Amino acid sequence: MSNVGSGTLIHPTAVVDPAARVAADVIIGPYSIIGCDVEIDSGCWIGPHVVIRGTARIGRNNNIYQFASLGDAPQDKKYGGEATRLEIGDGNTIREYVTINRGTVQGGGVTRLGDDNWIMASVHIAHDCQVGSHTVFANNATLAGHVTVGDYVTLGGATLVHQFCHLGEHAFTAYGARINKDVPPFVTVSEGKSRPRGLNVEGLRRRGFSDDRIRVLKDAYRLLYRSGLPLDQATLQLKALAAGSDDVRCLCDFLDQCSRSIVR
Repeated sequence: MSNVGSGTLIHPTAVVDPAARVAADVIIGPYSIIGCDVEIDSGCWIGPHVVIRGTARIGRNNNIYQFASLGDAPQDKKYGGEATRLEIGDGNTIREYVTINRGTVQGGGVTRLGDDNWIMASVHIAHDCQVGSHTVFANNATLAGHVTVGDYVTLGGATLVHQFCHLGEHAFTAYGARINKDVPPFVTVSEGKSRPRGLNVEGLRRRGFSDDRIRVLKDAYRLLYRSGLPLDQATLQLKALAAGSDDVRCLCDFLDQCSRSIVR
């Protein structure tokens, strides 16, 4: 990768800072704006009217559609122009009007999006969010600052996630869910004020989970949500069940690391 030149794959109306580092095969559409501290790796397609600013690294083979805004200043009144960044991995699809802000010093300085994510139109990912890989964010899903989203999470349309919440891997939210507590791995939550609604069984089957793995997770779900036990006692019993299941061990690790309450 070298600093951008006058490549034929960059539309003549695009504004690309000479200091930006853009791979030779990157396509940049009409009227897009690429800032001086931006790095875009090979195989990317940048549509028309896209703005990428701030210190931002875009990995390989990403498709970024028109009117997306990536890497601009965080929407945080404490932000004073400090050097923070946005990091986006490989193979992501980022649709129209998506906004992803870079981090803040108070939140670690970086917003991250992993690999092979499907980010639909009008999604907002705020400062300091940490999003894993293979996620699906349906239209108008919104993450407040400092949210952590595990691998293979699916957010239904217009899902709202409160700041500092953590969504464990393979979790699923219904459309219009309002998340203000942590969501454990594998759990489905309802629309509106979020309530647990069982395992994300369909998602797990699509990802190759066997019937035996799902059965063990159902046992874990019953302990956590239907046993009537306080959370600390349910967690102790889950740890006994985890001895024979990596999936339940993942659930226990999540509960041990929770800094706020879970949907329950």
